[in-house]
Amino acid sequence: MIAHISGLITEKFMNSVIVDVHGVGYEITISAPDVESVNVDDSVKFYTHHSVRENGEDLYGFLSLAAKKLFEMLISVNGIGPKAAMSILSLSTPEEVRNAIANDDTAFIAKASGVGKKSAERVIVDLRDKVGLPSHYGRSETFVAASAAKTPSDEALDALIALGFPLKEATAALADVDPNLPVEERVREALKQK
Repeated sequence: MIAHISGLITEKFMNSVIVDVHGVGYEITISAPDVESVNVDDSVKFYTHHSVRENGEDLYGFLSLAAKKLFEMLISVNGIGPKAAMSILSLSTPEEVRNAIANDDTAFIAKASGVGKKSAERVIVDLRDKVGLPSHYGRSETFVAASAAKTPSDEALDALIALGFPLKEATAALADVDPNLPVEERVREALKQK
């Protein structure tokens, strides 16, 4: 399995990029917020999910480890394939999608292309106990235009996941930590709580 790919973006399309790694170009499907935040000639690292099917292989890429873990949770839901999962992640930032699931916001998830109301309800039922506590309460419609830029909480969450924490536990560990602290300090404080 290909865990991550680091290289230079040589081409950019509507929902994918080609990353050159020492002369080999990997086409990687990415979410809309990630497409907006990268440009040709950027040096990037994508955490990847390698999908193998009967009639082909695809690479799905994510700028954060938290987004990759959320994608893997989404595709574990019956009836949600990689394309539907990417469509859900394209609604907003990974944190807003996670928060929508935690808040039982079926309407927000159902806005994804190819995801109907029943599929959105299945996502909520299957994942609401796995994604952790909401970072804020209420519907996510006001956050659709949220910036795709990494926030300190995203980086701290990524660090905890890289240390082996499941997404739900990492989110819970960061819940009581001051979000204005530097990333390293937030991770240290979260680890002290465990």
